[in-house]
Amino acid sequence: MKISNFTKGLISVSTGSFFWGFLGTVYFQYISFIGFFEVVVHRSIWTLILLIITTTIFKKWMIFKEVFLDKKKIIILFISGLLILGNWTLWIYAVSTDKIIDSSFGYFIFPIISVFLGFLFLKEKLNKQRIISILLVLISTLYLSFNMNSIPWIGLGVAFMWSIYNLLRKKIKVDTDIGLLIESLFILPIIIVTLYFIIITNNNDFNLNNLSLVSLIILAGPMTLIPLFLYVKGVELSGLGPSGMVFFIVPTGQFLLGFFYFNENFSTDKFISFIFIWIAVLIYLRDLYENN
Repeated sequence: MKISNFTKGLISVSTGSFFWGFLGTVYFQYISFIGFFEVVVHRSIWTLILLIITTTIFKKWMIFKEVFLDKKKIIILFISGLLILGNWTLWIYAVSTDKIIDSSFGYFIFPIISVFLGFLFLKEKLNKQRIISILLVLISTLYLSFNMNSIPWIGLGVAFMWSIYNLLRKKIKVDTDIGLLIESLFILPIIIVTLYFIIITNNNDFNLNNLSLVSLIILAGPMTLIPLFLYVKGVELSGLGPSGMVFFIVPTGQFLLGFFYFNENFSTDKFISFIFIWIAVLIYLRDLYENN
């Protein structure tokens, strides 16, 4: 039986989301013993190296050159590069400090925040369901802020950085891998400076004499790019709406791991705030289903 492109797309998106939500979370939490700054450094370096290899294999250097000579695209990719670095740093900090549930909060609300930003900056229309979803996210955030006397900054930071990143990337037509390659080159000086300070303060765990640790750390590149390529390919085949529904595997996986596997604290106030978020997600998913 021949599998349709739509089904192939959903399989690809589901696999990529499973990578992000489950395997990626377990992997980055496992290597967090080397320190989250060093994890960010190695994730950036090995992702860059792998992107250079894939760009060479798929003969895309001419596309790279065309994008690099486009002033508007380069400025946007510089800003999006800083955002992706911020997102990676904050998420890895959350994974390293037993705040995976907090980061899942961010990825639950990210699609809804994206809808709101699309309305503000891209003139995209809001219907009743989407307005209700946005209001529920706001209520959830305010509830957490007032009852826990602190803003859920990890979740909001992850959500807004990832949403703004996607908003900027929507404004330019650049292949995902080429865009990420240029972003990785832009953030490389920051990564080199960070690595320098890690080394001079004797906090560097990367040791070529420890081949098992080196191999484990190098996996940060594939663990970043494999789910990304799977997800993007899935979106191409199945469409943005259905892929958006499947994306919720990511925060669901993170939440389940944080609660059941890593035994993170989940207070009553957090539970109530998540109820608002889950209702918002269900309303958002229903809207996606009805309009796709």
